[in-house]
Amino acid sequence: MGIEFNELFDQWAESYDSTVAGFDLEYKDVFARYEDILENVAERSEGFVVEFGVGTGNLTEKLLAEGLEVYGVEPSKGMREKVRRKLPELQLVDGHFLDFPVPEEQVDTVVSTYAFHHLTDDEKGKALVQFHRLLGPKGKIVFADTVFLTELAKEEKTEEAEQKGFFRLARDLRTEFYSTIPNLMDLFHAAGFEVKFDQQNDFVWLMEATKKER
Repeated sequence: MGIEFNELFDQWAESYDSTVAGFDLEYKDVFARYEDILENVAERSEGFVVEFGVGTGNLTEKLLAEGLEVYGVEPSKGMREKVRRKLPELQLVDGHFLDFPVPEEQVDTVVSTYAFHHLTDDEKGKALVQFHRLLGPKGKIVFADTVFLTELAKEEKTEEAEQKGFFRLARDLRTEFYSTIPNLMDLFHAAGFEVKFDQQNDFVWLMEATKKER
């Protein structure tokens, strides 16, 4: 459910920002237009925001710049330590998508970037049901993550990575829980959301979901 990656992210905390900036050639296309993607998530967010997978606080900074109140949830101790140095006033808690201290405030938006794929599809569905209960009547979810149109498209990207000698990326694509748009659409609908997808680069799609009217 994502916490099995904590050791990796503890180690990655100090170099994460250079990776997303494009200095790691293998992941350059995954993080293409990174700043624009974060801006798009922040601009579509509203009110009191719960952010999952705060990381080093890059999205958090943009949410705060939009005048939003942010409640950050981050499972990695290394990442929490780094973001506390950057944003000491941030309300930040230890937790993950399926287990976290629930804020007292009514939640208007749930956001996350480059993190939802750490859950299996079954876990994703459970998290979305939980978010439906957490969000206020007009609440929304705004996620950006690596997603594929089909399983075939995912396999083609994996083979392309191997052909380029990007073996770390290929391993990630084979072992992590990257989903497809049809699967995610079914999960969002089953949890009570309408959702639309907006492609951001060759790997990443922005998902904006709102509660269905009863």
